[in-house]
Amino acid sequence: MTIRMIAEKCGCSTATVSKALNGAEDVSRETAERVRRVAAQLGYMPNAAARSMRTSRSYSFGVLFRDNADTGLAHEFFSGLLNGFKRQAEELGYDIFFISGRLGGRTIRYAEHARYRNCDGVFIANESYKKPEVRELADCGIPAVTIDYTYDGCASVQSDNYQGVRDLVRYIHGMGHRRIAFIHGEDTPVTDVRVASFRQTCRELGLDIPEAYVTEAVYCDPASCEAPTRRLLALETPPTCILYPDDTAYIGGRNEIYRQGLRIPEDISAAGYDGIDLSQILRPRLTTLKQNADLMGSSAARELVQAVEQGKDYIPRRIIIPGQVLPGETVGRAGETA
Repeated sequence: MTIRMIAEKCGCSTATVSKALNGAEDVSRETAERVRRVAAQLGYMPNAAARSMRTSRSYSFGVLFRDNADTGLAHEFFSGLLNGFKRQAEELGYDIFFISGRLGGRTIRYAEHARYRNCDGVFIANESYKKPEVRELADCGIPAVTIDYTYDGCASVQSDNYQGVRDLVRYIHGMGHRRIAFIHGEDTPVTDVRVASFRQTCRELGLDIPEAYVTEAVYCDPASCEAPTRRLLALETPPTCILYPDDTAYIGGRNEIYRQGLRIPEDISAAGYDGIDLSQILRPRLTTLKQNADLMGSSAARELVQAVEQGKDYIPRRIIIPGQVLPGETVGRAGETA
């Protein structure tokens, strides 16, 4: 398969095809999309080394991914996020690799690793964004897209955490619950938004939430939710429903509830966050807020390609992806005075 064959199929010159495949700015978007579509249909695959020499680009993206519980790709939400990013990036002609702090047995800065691999862009997902080495990567001059955090000069894709918690609390309130507790994750920008949304929504609904009802655990860590659940259940006036940081962390709370001889939702209701497949396999099915991980990942890939190909003309955007309440079976109906 050659560029000449693509040109004949598209009815344009080989020079136009070459420019379109290399992201040249003097080819219209419609022509570029047609050329890429035909190239894909014909199975055209350019020589990566030759293409890099012509364009001074590697056609690769670096991915920085790490969570505080160190679950890595074992966590379903983030594996879905990265799968969506990978699939979309590859469809647009980019390979991906993982950025790390180790290379060849020595410690290396994230920005140094990205430059070493000559990547065209970086995707930063679920890392501690305030760490100096992460901020250095975002500020090193390589186009970057972040997840659920905003740096100046970088695009970001964010789950609508404010509206997600709001919708979940309103659903629980609609089921008659007035004593709602929130076990949130550790101190992160996402946590700040979710806690603020929880407090504001409860205030709008006229709910008086004691400070003891809002407590901390660790995202994706079931064991960290056992003690907070135990403390909530031991209160003189315990909650009738507990919100957990995420669906995985909920399992620790669930275990503690059963350990106390209580039933879900007959004795106490519970809700998670993320909407991973596991949440709908558990019995009773977990009431949760489903985040669209795949769309978040694919949106990040498309935005990163735009940032790379538009260069200095690119204006960073913040893309908000809505979620959806999955009613499940773990939030039962409660009386108005419950």
